[in-house]
Amino acid sequence: MIETITHSRPEGFFETFERRPGPIKKNMHYCPGCGHGILQKLIAEAISDLKIKDKTIFISPVGCSVFSYYYFDCFGVSVPHGRAPAVATGLARSNPESIVISYQGDGDLGAIGFNNFIQAANRGENMCVFFVNNAIYGMTGGQMAPTTLPGQKTVTSPYGRSIVNEGYPLKVSEMVAALDSPVYVERAALSTVKNIMKARTAVRKALRNTIDRKGFSMVEFLSGCPINLKLDAKGMNEFINTQMMSYFPLGRFKDIADDRDPIRRSTGIYKSKKVKELLYPVSIDKCVSPDFQNKSEIFEKQRKIKLGGFGGQGVLSLGKMIATMGKLRNFNVSWLPSYGPEMRGGTANCSVIISRKTIGSPIIDKNCNLLIVLNQPSMKKFLPELKENGVLIYDSTTIDKPDCEPDKKVYAVDASNIATKIGSLKYANSVILGALAAVMSSNFLTPADKADFDRTFEEAIMDCFSEKETIIKLNIEAFYAGKNAVIDSRNKKKK
Repeated sequence: MIETITHSRPEGFFETFERRPGPIKKNMHYCPGCGHGILQKLIAEAISDLKIKDKTIFISPVGCSVFSYYYFDCFGVSVPHGRAPAVATGLARSNPESIVISYQGDGDLGAIGFNNFIQAANRGENMCVFFVNNAIYGMTGGQMAPTTLPGQKTVTSPYGRSIVNEGYPLKVSEMVAALDSPVYVERAALSTVKNIMKARTAVRKALRNTIDRKGFSMVEFLSGCPINLKLDAKGMNEFINTQMMSYFPLGRFKDIADDRDPIRRSTGIYKSKKVKELLYPVSIDKCVSPDFQNKSEIFEKQRKIKLGGFGGQGVLSLGKMIATMGKLRNFNVSWLPSYGPEMRGGTANCSVIISRKTIGSPIIDKNCNLLIVLNQPSMKKFLPELKENGVLIYDSTTIDKPDCEPDKKVYAVDASNIATKIGSLKYANSVILGALAAVMSSNFLTPADKADFDRTFEEAIMDCFSEKETIIKLNIEAFYAGKNAVIDSRNKKKK
């Protein structure tokens, strides 16, 4: 028996979709009548016919097409919502021989990602954008999209899109064609056989421009979303051919690729060894064995540390150094920063938890064991979170002496002034950490752990600032200055 295959899956697709979860490995996940399946078949055929499979990078952001890597037998990247053109720019510039495809829906391209898209178009990046316009948010339940037609009803426009309230739909192709850089802009439709064949030609034209490195090409495809628009296949095609085309006319808006020279950007000059060092920095090996444990009793329980100050005082870095110290001594650690509007003043803060056991939550909103404060607003805000018998360390240069319960252990350190003498206010965080070392040594640590604390700090500084030798040196100097300040203060009190 002779078997003859007259039609088969394009070589741009995998033979079976093994990446797709579940038992179905032959069919796509798209809904019946969805335009994505049609368009992706056209793209796969073109990738195969143009013999560019090993050079193609298919980029899909959030949307119905987010799982395109299930199907395409080429390189694939999934990216955050709307960011496909930004990622495509990096890929196209770092590897100019690649054929980069940015595959986006109307919500992704026309809404959250519009600035990324229009800037890539304006720069004339060497990529092709395949823009699926189905006039609705398909993946998330049928909300109004930037391309929803005037009067069209959606989940979020139940009375129809209002031009007065929501404005007119975006005519993306016309907008892109008005820019100087793009070389090819066309709008096609995935409805009738005739329209699909024209769309097929447009796909190949855009890819050929990218192969020839002519710059930015975009094809917009009017597509169906029968589930959210509640139409059958016939009704969907009628909607595309009448209502959508009346507002979004088909046609080639720009085609100047033949007049453009191939893009030839200058090649960067770099030292390969230096690049490798930047990409793969040397990590600091632990100076302890995997089963090492500090002997001091204080480490037998989970310890919660809260740090607060102004943005720019190194509060987050201080927390990161403490967390790194815990990591280097085989503790489980968490580091949770809070740094939003606080950068303009207020209480930038972070929470650090160190534990032998699993940490259930990184959040600290009460009962912290150690509170480190670098500004007055943070003192007022976080002092109530310090538990009974907790330790408070604060920068006395800028903070008034707090009114604390007698059970609290309170240590004032002239951190900012000490750091200024060393060379910069930014080392005040290491001064505070040195003060912490002195407090720990005098109250909580065994003799062996006292020496290890200082050594661990130096390891943590080298881990956090592995490429900044001067910063490492000055932070270590600040650490010991802070430690000596507390020791000297304690000695004066004894006298």
